[in-house]
Amino acid sequence: MKNGAVYYSNANTNVRMTTVRDVTAKAGDEPITMLTAYDAPTADIVDDAGVDIILVGDSLGNTSLGHDTTLPVTVDDMARHVGAVTRATDDALVVADMPFLSFGVDEATSIENAGRMLKEEGADAVKLECGPHTVDLTEKLVQLGIPVMAHLGLTPQHVNQYGGYPRQGTDQAAAAQILDLAREHEAAGAFALVLEHIPSNLAAEVTAALETPTIGIGAGPECDGQVLVVDDAVGLSGWSPSFAKQFGSVREEMESAVGDYVEAVESGSFPADEHSHESADLDEIY
Repeated sequence: MKNGAVYYSNANTNVRMTTVRDVTAKAGDEPITMLTAYDAPTADIVDDAGVDIILVGDSLGNTSLGHDTTLPVTVDDMARHVGAVTRATDDALVVADMPFLSFGVDEATSIENAGRMLKEEGADAVKLECGPHTVDLTEKLVQLGIPVMAHLGLTPQHVNQYGGYPRQGTDQAAAAQILDLAREHEAAGAFALVLEHIPSNLAAEVTAALETPTIGIGAGPECDGQVLVVDDAVGLSGWSPSFAKQFGSVREEMESAVGDYVEAVESGSFPADEHSHESADLDEIY
């Protein structure tokens, strides 16, 4: 920050302090921290705070674009927000979410969309909501030089199939499938796995079975790392899921500040002399 203004110097250079290798090296050794960010100012704050990974999640559909689900989010939406985040991030690894139907339909389109996030918008990796259909795609992307973070358990892009956002892996067959998929995506080359909304003992079993680091959200304390939506973490959301902890009260602070602004304008106390430019000699204009 210079003279009260934030300067974003990285400008999609794709050269950051934290690398995929740094993340994988932390598995079983040092906890991995990941938060979402969707714009440059937030990314700048999260990066300065020392977070290892910034996820530009398709959750921006809910947090930033006013949608009820992530399904309406497009590749263009993601590209715009990924670019904003990468321009503000110097240290953290930036991972771009692949939105609904941007991958898995056909290989060529999947590669093009994932490649765009790295080549044009400066991301370091992509995240896929995974199932049996993404194992081969993960391997192909990794072969092409696109690091992949796999997302298992509750995958919000399947909201219509689930009929909501229920906890996953709650019976033996479902738990075995998650463990099998985790192993398959590790073998395919995924550098990390997100485990969402699954029983903590299942997350612990998956973590113990893999060398690849696991990052949990609603999956208990035994994962190699944790991720939250930044709006939930800082208290900006009006509502947050039960597994999210609020570490601040940004919404209250913003409401108070905006209320003070409205009151100051209406009362005439703002702008005061110190907020105004000196008078000009208008006779010189004519």
